[in-house]
Amino acid sequence: MIRSIQAAQRLDSRGHPTVQVDLTTDKGTFRATVPSGASTRANEAIKLRDKDSSAYGGKGVGKAVSNIELVIGPALVQSGLKVDTHQKMIDCFLNNLDGTHKKSKLGANAILGVSIACARAGAAHLDIPLYEFLRRESGAKRPFVMPVPFFNVLNGGVHSGNKMAF
Repeated sequence: MIRSIQAAQRLDSRGHPTVQVDLTTDKGTFRATVPSGASTRANEAIKLRDKDSSAYGGKGVGKAVSNIELVIGPALVQSGLKVDTHQKMIDCFLNNLDGTHKKSKLGANAILGVSIACARAGAAHLDIPLYEFLRRESGAKRPFVMPVPFFNVLNGGVHSGNKMAF
């Protein structure tokens, strides 16, 4: 059973604000920090930003944090959904609570942070690794192969901060 959900604004690896969620159950507190890409496409869910140019150049996430603490957290705690068996229902609940196609009311960053924290709590409640919890939730069949790490040697584009042609 979810006892409480708290949120805070933290800085990501680029020094931009992002959302951190702490979800507490009887098994402990489970934290998620929302990843944030540098470039977004037209059909992506909406990260809620404060747009106050005096704070972090308008990239603050205070509204998303507030949505977690005042809307999402109380609603999810009251729902009675259990993290060990209801991840799909939790995600549907969060999407329905927002009610928009691109998660623009509560913010994709708020919704994703809560979902990730719930998944971590669910895995802990079942005493299994997170990857196994996600495999079960997705319905993927065994055997499964751990992903091979992939990383960039050379970067270009919006997120690179340089003018390389590729």
